[in-house]
Amino acid sequence: MSGKKRGKESRQSGGTETREKILDAAEALFAEYGFEGASMRMITARAGVNLAAVNYHFGSKENLLCEIFRRRLAEITEERRRRLAQLQRDAEALGKAVRPSRIVEAFFAPLLELARTEGGRRFLQLLGRTMTDPSAFVRHVLAKDYGDVSDEYLEALYRSLPGVPHAEIFWRFHFMLGAVSYAIAGAGGLQQLAGESFDDHDPAKLEARLMSFLLGGLRAPLPDFAAQAHAG
Repeated sequence: MSGKKRGKESRQSGGTETREKILDAAEALFAEYGFEGASMRMITARAGVNLAAVNYHFGSKENLLCEIFRRRLAEITEERRRRLAQLQRDAEALGKAVRPSRIVEAFFAPLLELARTEGGRRFLQLLGRTMTDPSAFVRHVLAKDYGDVSDEYLEALYRSLPGVPHAEIFWRFHFMLGAVSYAIAGAGGLQQLAGESFDDHDPAKLEARLMSFLLGGLRAPLPDFAAQAHAG
């Protein structure tokens, strides 16, 4: 291998390492302080790089956030689509409808499985904070790039629950998203309120508790006004 080629590969490797350091630092700081609260100065200090490096790799703070989501959520979105397609194939082969509980599990499980790694837990904290963040930009990012798969799951739930008004399914799905967002953002507020210590750092227990809660909400009786309107 020529010296010129080795030099190029070394620069590429160094560039990739720098890029990942910036992403990791920004992810942690956005999770802790929010998109607006984490400054570029804080990010460069945490990553041990200068502002020029951030501008070179990402161009702006907004693009940096987009890339953080892209490297995590693209894989989750692909896995959600894979699981939903498999459920639909299996149900078609058996001549049955897809069970609503399986749809809910397929949507939320890939996200909750991230909690099994330190980096995944950090991203989940960021995601939970972002989903309740007042910033219009971060909400736009999530809706623009990752809203389609949510719509696909809603349609699947509509088909699997033909006797339930679509509005009620939509609201329950909305409540599920809210519950998961709160849970993955951390239980610190709950600990302070109750004055107790919880084993919220155990990913397996968190996943089991959340899924049990979500499925219970999905199966709950319709409110009286919805049931009366549907019967009428």
